[in-house]
Amino acid sequence: MAKLAGADEIEMEGKKTHEMTVLEDERNRLGELVDGLEGEEDRNQAILKLLDSMDHYLTQVDSLTSTLRQGWLDLASARHSMGTARINYTLLDLKEHDASTSLRVISDDDGVAVDDSTGKQKPRFQLRKWGSLDKQNFSAEEHKESSGSLKQRHCGDSQPPEDASKSENGAQLETDDRVKNERSKTLAVFGTLVSPKLRASQLSFEKAIEMIVEIASLRSEILLASDQVQRLLEGAKRVT
Repeated sequence: MAKLAGADEIEMEGKKTHEMTVLEDERNRLGELVDGLEGEEDRNQAILKLLDSMDHYLTQVDSLTSTLRQGWLDLASARHSMGTARINYTLLDLKEHDASTSLRVISDDDGVAVDDSTGKQKPRFQLRKWGSLDKQNFSAEEHKESSGSLKQRHCGDSQPPEDASKSENGAQLETDDRVKNERSKTLAVFGTLVSPKLRASQLSFEKAIEMIVEIASLRSEILLASDQVQRLLEGAKRVT
């Protein structure tokens, strides 16, 4: 009888061990399934982000083409109405002078942002238009930053919202006037009275520069998103 009881205990212990092993395997399988679902969701989000960036990029490139085409058409129309003698490259001042528009790439030392998903740095591009205004601290970018800080100072000083809005609007109007003056100075080489088409072409090319900077930013986002998708796909292959 004692031998039978011992055999039953050993058999029951073996069943328990087998059941625990089965449960452990099932738990591991469920864990792998959950991890796989989470990994698949991450991959889908990364792919959607990449496709969205590419769609925006292609849209901007198409808009850039249209903007440049319109600029060249306006320039040709202005040259036709004013005459080739008044719109000619020989009238341009070829002496060395400060660039009216410049592009600055924010470096690592300037605190460039880092993408959390890839750990890589996001290139940032800062467009500075009308360089002559920079000497007077009235560039477009600086004006936006100063407007934000101006609003914060007004809040801290308990200045009425109406006064803060008036001062901000006044600064914006002053900046707009200076930009208009700079645009007029640029076209003054072609005469005092110029065709409206020439002014329109100037605005088109100015807008095109802004779009090119945005396209450069989108291209950097595409490269980061592509690297993230590639990394997630390689991780999925190692798991399988």
